[in-house]
Amino acid sequence: MIGGLFVYNHKGEVLISRVYRDDIGRNAVDAFRVNVIHARQQVRSPVTNIARTSFFHIKRANIWLAAVTKQNVNAAMVFEFLLKIIEVMQSYFGKISEENIKNNFVLIYELLDEILDFGYPQNSDTGVLKTFITQQGIKSATKEEQAQITSQVTGQIGWRREGIKYRRNELFLDVLEYVNLLMSPQGQVLSAHVAGKVIMKSYLSGMPECKFGINDKIVMEAKGKSGLGGAAETEATRSGKPVVVIDDCQFHQCVKLSKFETEHSISFIPPDGEFELMRYRTTKDISLPFRVIPLVREVGRTKMEVKVVLKSNFKPSLLGQKIEVKIPTPLNTSGVQLICLKGKAKYKASENAIVWKIKRLAGMKETQLSAEIELLETDTKKKWTRPPISMNFEVPFAPSGFKVRYLKVFEPKINYSDHDVIKWVRYIGRSGLYETRC
Repeated sequence: MIGGLFVYNHKGEVLISRVYRDDIGRNAVDAFRVNVIHARQQVRSPVTNIARTSFFHIKRANIWLAAVTKQNVNAAMVFEFLLKIIEVMQSYFGKISEENIKNNFVLIYELLDEILDFGYPQNSDTGVLKTFITQQGIKSATKEEQAQITSQVTGQIGWRREGIKYRRNELFLDVLEYVNLLMSPQGQVLSAHVAGKVIMKSYLSGMPECKFGINDKIVMEAKGKSGLGGAAETEATRSGKPVVVIDDCQFHQCVKLSKFETEHSISFIPPDGEFELMRYRTTKDISLPFRVIPLVREVGRTKMEVKVVLKSNFKPSLLGQKIEVKIPTPLNTSGVQLICLKGKAKYKASENAIVWKIKRLAGMKETQLSAEIELLETDTKKKWTRPPISMNFEVPFAPSGFKVRYLKVFEPKINYSDHDVIKWVRYIGRSGLYETRC
C-alpha cells in the first residue's frame, strides 16, 4: 500500500516525513521536490511516476501533501485517503498552513500513526480519533473511557459515541439539487440532469434510529448487490402522487444497506452534527426552473443586436433568487448599449460578456434584455463561434421532484418519542452548468 507520506511547504522543504515501508528511501523526498515542486513547467497531473515510484499529491494553499508507493495501488483510494487526512487535520487545528503544521508537529505524527499502519489506512473517523488523541497529547483514560474507546474503534458504530444528551431534540434536513442543462437556440433540451444531495444536521440524544422515506420507486438491479448504485423505474403510486426516478445513489456509511435492498427504506443511526446522508442523480422528468430565449442578429460587420428573454417556469407563489445571466460577446467588441426591464445589466470587458443580475423573480414571469453591440473591424475572416449563454440561480424547490415523505426517529433507551423531535426540511435548487446555445 502507501510506502511513505510527505508534507512540503511552497519552497519544497519537508515539514512532515513518515516512511511506512523499507522500499521508500530518503531520495524519494528529493525526487518529488525536483520533478514536481521545482519543475520548470507546471505539473498538471496529480500522479507522477519517477524511477518506478508513484507520487500521488494534492495541494492546499501553499502546502503539498504527497503519498509515495512502489506498488500498483488503487489511485482513487489514495486520493480519498489524502483528502481524509486534510479533513482530520482541519478538524484539529483549522486552516492548513505552514505555521499550523509546525505548531502541531507532534499531534500530526500521532494522527499518522493512528490513521496508517504499515501503509494500510485504518480508522480515519474524526469523532473516534478525538476521543483518544487530544491537542495536549494522550491523557490517561479511566477504565470506562478505555472500554468506550475499544468499542468505538472495533464496534459497528464508529461515527457516533454513546451518552450524547440535548435539551431539545432537533433534526434539520436540506435537499440540495444542482440542475445541469444544455439547450438549443430553438428550445430543445440537448442534455439535462440533476445532481442532488441530502444534508442532515442531527441534534438527538442517545443512540436513535432514523427512518427516512422519499417519493421514489427504486428497483435495484440484480448485479448491483452492493446497494451503492441502483436503477429506478418510473411508476405512479396508488394515491396518484408523482414519483422521482433515481438513476443512481450513494449513501453515508451509517445507512443500513441490507434494509434498503429488502424494504427500500433508508434506515440509519445518524452521526452527531452535520453530515451528508446521500447523493443521487436523476435524468428524467426534470422541472427546468428557467428558460432563456436568445435572439442574435448581425447588422453588417460592425454591429450586432442581441435580445434575451428570460421566463420562470415554477409556481407564482415561489421566488427565484441570486439570478445571473451571462451573455458572451465577440472579442472585438468596442462598446455596448443595454436596456433591461428588470434588474441590472453591465458589460464586463475582462470577461467578454454582458452580466445581467436580478435579485428576485417570481414564478410564471417574463422579462427581457436588449443590447446593441458595436464591433471593431478586423482582418480575420474567422466567424465568431457564439459561446452558450450561461445562468446562475437559486430556487426554493427540488427541480427533480424529490420529496421527503416521512422522517421518523426511534430511541428505545431514552424516554422520548418521534413526536418530541422538532424536524425541519428545506429544498434548495441551484444551477450547475445551465447553458443555452445562441
